[in-house]
Amino acid sequence: MKSLCILSVALVLGTGSATIAFADDYDLDALRAATEKYKDVNVALAEGFIQDPTGHCVTAGAEGLPAEWGGMGIHYLRPDLLKLAAPSERVDGTGTHTDFTQPAILLYEPQADGSLELVAIENLVFKKAWDAAGHGGPPMINGRSWDHMADNPDTDADEAHNFMPHYDQHVWLFRKNPSGDLMPFNPAVNCDHHSK
Repeated sequence: MKSLCILSVALVLGTGSATIAFADDYDLDALRAATEKYKDVNVALAEGFIQDPTGHCVTAGAEGLPAEWGGMGIHYLRPDLLKLAAPSERVDGTGTHTDFTQPAILLYEPQADGSLELVAIENLVFKKAWDAAGHGGPPMINGRSWDHMADNPDTDADEAHNFMPHYDQHVWLFRKNPSGDLMPFNPAVNCDHHSK
């Protein structure tokens, strides 16, 4: 079994600065075991996650994308890991957190009985902060570049979901995704039972 992604920090001698090397290979079964505690949304809340203040349940169709792509669900965020800035027109921050064993975002699908079912985890880094940290390209996971999200003002859709330009990566650990474990939307997820 491959080991979990390890964040290693090596000091650069003589400069006092740190070089951070990120392994990008996760064993998804081990990652699932590390994050399954969040199946109980109360555990997530106790650890500092908050529901997306908009209360939005994300589907591709609602975002102006092909409806057959499916959904994401309701996002629960860890503001401290995302290092969110003061509220403004678009969500901004300085977060560069990439450790999926401690995800910054959890995705829940609303159920008919009013409960929430954990379907995926996600991390997000703000492009400006990521670039300022000296990275020459997007973060990677299991050989895949994270998705670059930036709103295109020439379309009706909001391709960045009300966030400033960023990279994000979904990992579908708790709901099989026919499109792939690392794709942004899941055709097997919907918001049919969402009520804000």
